[in-house]
Amino acid sequence: MTVTPMMAQFLEIKQAHPGSLLFYRMGDFYEMFFEDAVAAAEALDIALTKRGKHDGDDIPMCGVPVHSAEGYLLTLIRKGFRVAVCEQLENPAEAKKRGNKSVVKRGVVRLVTPGTLTEDSLLNARQHNYLAAFAQVRDASALAWLDMSTGAFRVMPLDQMRLGPELARLAPSELIVMDASEAKLSEFVSDFGISMTPLSRASFDSTGGEKRLCELFAVQTLDAFGSFDRAQISAMGAIVEYLNITQKGKLPLVRTPQQEDQLGQVQIDAATRRNLELTHALSGGRAGSLLATIDKTLTAGGARLLERRLASPSRNVRIVQDRLDSVSFFLENSLSDGLTERLRHVPDLDRALSRLSLDRGGPRDLTAIRDGLIQAASIAKDGLGPDAPHGVADALNRMGGMEDLINLLDDALVAEPPLLARDGGFIATGYDPDLDEARTLRDEGRSVIAAMQQDFANITGITSLKIKHNNVLGYFIETTATHAERMLSPPLSETFIHRQTTANQVRFTTVELSEMETKILNAGNRAIETEKRLYKMLSETVLAKAAEIFQTATALAELDVSCALARLARAEDWCRPRVDDSRAFDIVGGRHPVVEKSLRDGSGEPFIANDCNLTAEDGSNIWLLTGPNMAGKSTFLRQNALIALLAQMGSYVPATSARIGVISQLFSRVGAADDLARGRSTFMVEMVETAAILNQADDRALVILDEIGRGTATYDGLSIAWATLEHLHDANKSRALFATHYHELTALAGKLDHVDNATVAVKEFDGEVVFLHEVQKGAADRSYGVQVAQLAGLPPSVIARARTVLEALEKGEREGGATQKALIDDLPLFSMQAAPPALKQAQSPLLEIIGALHPDEMTPKQALEALYKLKEAAKT
Repeated sequence: MTVTPMMAQFLEIKQAHPGSLLFYRMGDFYEMFFEDAVAAAEALDIALTKRGKHDGDDIPMCGVPVHSAEGYLLTLIRKGFRVAVCEQLENPAEAKKRGNKSVVKRGVVRLVTPGTLTEDSLLNARQHNYLAAFAQVRDASALAWLDMSTGAFRVMPLDQMRLGPELARLAPSELIVMDASEAKLSEFVSDFGISMTPLSRASFDSTGGEKRLCELFAVQTLDAFGSFDRAQISAMGAIVEYLNITQKGKLPLVRTPQQEDQLGQVQIDAATRRNLELTHALSGGRAGSLLATIDKTLTAGGARLLERRLASPSRNVRIVQDRLDSVSFFLENSLSDGLTERLRHVPDLDRALSRLSLDRGGPRDLTAIRDGLIQAASIAKDGLGPDAPHGVADALNRMGGMEDLINLLDDALVAEPPLLARDGGFIATGYDPDLDEARTLRDEGRSVIAAMQQDFANITGITSLKIKHNNVLGYFIETTATHAERMLSPPLSETFIHRQTTANQVRFTTVELSEMETKILNAGNRAIETEKRLYKMLSETVLAKAAEIFQTATALAELDVSCALARLARAEDWCRPRVDDSRAFDIVGGRHPVVEKSLRDGSGEPFIANDCNLTAEDGSNIWLLTGPNMAGKSTFLRQNALIALLAQMGSYVPATSARIGVISQLFSRVGAADDLARGRSTFMVEMVETAAILNQADDRALVILDEIGRGTATYDGLSIAWATLEHLHDANKSRALFATHYHELTALAGKLDHVDNATVAVKEFDGEVVFLHEVQKGAADRSYGVQVAQLAGLPPSVIARARTVLEALEKGEREGGATQKALIDDLPLFSMQAAPPALKQAQSPLLEIIGALHPDEMTPKQALEALYKLKEAAKT
């Protein structure tokens, strides 16, 4: 069946991009047809219409306005779609030159995918958006990643078994893999919600990748950037190839690749990141995470740097000390107040520069560059005193030397330009004489039109006569049908030429008006074209200084992070940790930063600080922590892990004092969750995570374990917990916190040299438990589970029965007798009978007196008398 030329063009372009929704530009709309329209209408909740027929069936159709397309793109990307943006490559007038039925040329100018976004409206300004690639060449493998919106480009050698932890650290939006290995790698990717994109084997060819990288950076060899193996070149080359595919040859600014040392940072697996809620809370959002609690940065670049440091704490003592020196300097130096105020006005230089390089920017990106460089120059000029530490001084040295570019942009641009270059009005008056001349003619032409309107009104005697403008007729004279008869009749008809009649109006023109329209339109178009030319010139000038601008942006981010951490330390009363190469771990008065903030913002209750000393001069050092549920064991475990991470990222820590010997790995097995998609029960997930710890932890690791073995039978669980603790002590030799309800394990403290018992203190009053949240040396005698169940609101009959069963079980255990059958025969387990009278607690005389009091109705004298009665009752 024949199709229209326009539909034939759509089908041809769609065939070349089968995996993407095709945004087909038609005037002011992006239209979608066939199955694309059906899928997009459902995803975007927009109307599905139809246009013509194809093979006898209606063609489904939907569309979105071009001016608001970004919001729809974001929705589609978040729902897993990819979008091919097809633009008109010529205007309709040019198409008509080839024939009246010629179709406007169109072509895909960009593939929009999760890892290739650059627009502010599609990105989180305070978070990186990484595009990653994993490559394997023979026995070697590597991971490369690029933030296209900032140009940051990194690579590292990586064993495939470490792919999961690294993906958890980087959280890329999209991962490129070789199509042959897609199925094998899907297991590593499925847990992280990452979009996986297969590319051909040719895209991962290391020889072709090296050539693409050399072309990108305009060099003959990559030796100047470092020594890369074939796997690393393959991964980086695949990213460049993918950029060519998605950007249709229009490559963004990419910084020279940097190699990351896998051993230079603390190794943290995915489960630990999730359990500790480093950058995201268990609920999925950022609120409630450690990052949200400590982030006081003022710039987008600073926020992204803070997240990178938290996700990748350093194992290099010198780097950690340099960062702590910078924080200490700003904490003690009043000059930082002026720096803070300047940082508030620093825009996102990285992303503005990236948009300009892709020709997706506008005048506001140029002013962002200008404003950021002005603030940087001001900071560098004022300096921060002769005592600034190395890190601060180095950052200041990287922020100067661009006065010529600043002056150029300051002279050329207005203070607050429009969003788009085509709107004009962003070049300052006085910068370009030709532009000023065109603007003058354009603006005076408007006043001439107003004068002509008045003249025509006087000539015709029609005071309501107006001169208007639209894109079809241009300028025209409009009057009502009632007055039009006069203008259509001599002698006025010799001057006023009829153009159009509508339902209520009649439109005219004159030779004089047509001539003036030509002059005005030429002046307006000339002004717009001049501004576009100047915009291109300014953009090219800025891009020529891209390396220096990137350097300035990095320096500003470093200062912002140091200042932010200093403000955090001052506000929260945090201390500077001592980080060294020893195996010390001595926290005095440690606190959980997230829980402390939550308490302060909620109930206002103070957080109970606790000490923790896992210093291990030889062998391991393990605290075996017992105590009831809800007493704070998990909080204590997590807070010490977070303090270690904060220290090694270069931050002050929530403690009175802290000494931490560098930890190489952090492992956490806290909480319970299943993995039904893989057929794993809660207990199986627990065992898999425990196995990973025991197989990987070294003598520099910090391990926190909570309730190992609780998901199976009591003796099975006890046996597993017992063996795990012994393995940590004898084989891994790690520093560890081991929380458990198996009180039998406390006997190991007397058998293993480096195991100490600790417990969370509680008090019992009238059968109820009071949590003190204090960690003390020693072992708990029981878990107070029934009391906690009572606090949770279990029915009184259940609590009473639980006490009976517990007492009988404990008695049977002491006497070595079998009690199970007697318990079952005595009372059905799920009986809803009331509690036996013998188990009901007698009412205290004090409680009877207090219960009879009505404070709102008492006089001060009556209240004093009641107090004396209570005192007397207490004696009895």
